[in-house]
Amino acid sequence: MSGLTAPQANASLATWLTYLEQLHTSAIDLGLDRVQAVAQRAALTKPAARVITVAGTNGKGSTCAILEAILLQAGYKVGVYSSPHLIRYNERVRINGSELSDAAHSEAFAFVEQQRGDTSLSLFEFGTLAALQLFKTNQVDVAILEVGLGGRLDATNIVDHDVSVITSLAIDHVDWLGDDINVIGYEKAGIFRADKPAICGQPNPPATVAAHADDIGAKLYQVGYQFRYERDGETWSWHSGCFSLEDLPVPSLPLPNAATALMALASAELDISDEDIVAGLAGVQLAGRMQRISESPLVILDVAHNPHSAAYFAGQLATIKQQAGKQRIHAVVAMLHDKDIASTVAEMAGIVDHWYPASLTGPRAATAAEIQAYLPAGTVAYHTPVEAYDKALTEATTEDMVIVFGSFYTVGQVSDHITAQAQE
Repeated sequence: MSGLTAPQANASLATWLTYLEQLHTSAIDLGLDRVQAVAQRAALTKPAARVITVAGTNGKGSTCAILEAILLQAGYKVGVYSSPHLIRYNERVRINGSELSDAAHSEAFAFVEQQRGDTSLSLFEFGTLAALQLFKTNQVDVAILEVGLGGRLDATNIVDHDVSVITSLAIDHVDWLGDDINVIGYEKAGIFRADKPAICGQPNPPATVAAHADDIGAKLYQVGYQFRYERDGETWSWHSGCFSLEDLPVPSLPLPNAATALMALASAELDISDEDIVAGLAGVQLAGRMQRISESPLVILDVAHNPHSAAYFAGQLATIKQQAGKQRIHAVVAMLHDKDIASTVAEMAGIVDHWYPASLTGPRAATAAEIQAYLPAGTVAYHTPVEAYDKALTEATTEDMVIVFGSFYTVGQVSDHITAQAQE
């Protein structure tokens, strides 16, 4: 967009984000030519001595958090780039487990603005380059990059990374990636590198994943073949070749992602002890993933937003309900209209007793009425997730559960509301 004047380096983060949202014609613009040219000019294609890139339909954020927790226990300086954020943009970049100041982000944006010249960049591309600059400036030992969308054409794929990870594969983002699982597998495998480890945590993935690894000479490690894991009550074990780990603590995040993260670390040629792994698994947490807010009633926030993640969420809730002796589940749900609303709701239908559908705002937002169409007759619709959440709390007893799911935006709004209430 012409006529825009770039903010100064010391401008507020909000000013910079407003500028970046107006800078490019599309919020999502898959392709690497523009962003790669700027990255090479700015020397950002290798922001750390070790780089791990994580793609997948679900589980990317959890896998990145597990990698981060273990690496921090091992004494490495770790940078994580993830998206989207729940409440604040600052959540997208962590260094040694902490967010950075607004000023640090503004300075990184100013650097990218100076480097890009007349090259147009989307907000995500701009943010990716800024994150790489922050990692480079802070001299992290290991950079962990969460792929935004797909893999092959995602801005994170400009980086010369050492280990590639696919957490899971399912149909999602149909408008951008289509509804062919073989095509989706190929797009995710586009992050693989020749002669470098490529980890796949999806059981029985489409043939395109192994085919692409073979075509380029990547070293594929597939769950169920090159590595495996088993749960035994409150502990679990992990095996790869002649190497095994026994009696590991079950983390608060999904076990398949933990097993995939361990394979990534095992192939990354880093100095990590068994004690580091145990401590990292025991302590890892991630906002918006099976996040417990209160106990009476039990309130859980989760960003499950497609059938694959909803099925996992429903299974976890069934276990919690049985173990905790909870009675009814009240579900606050708000989603984006380009998601598979019908199938996502169907995965949760068997576990939910009372529904509170709400509308989101923005060009991709689904209305409460769109969700309501797949819910029992007589279900009441709400204007916002916060309104729905407050109503659910008034109708839940201390023996019930209140869950919030459907989108990062849904969980973010309710989480922000809960935080504000706690500060009053």
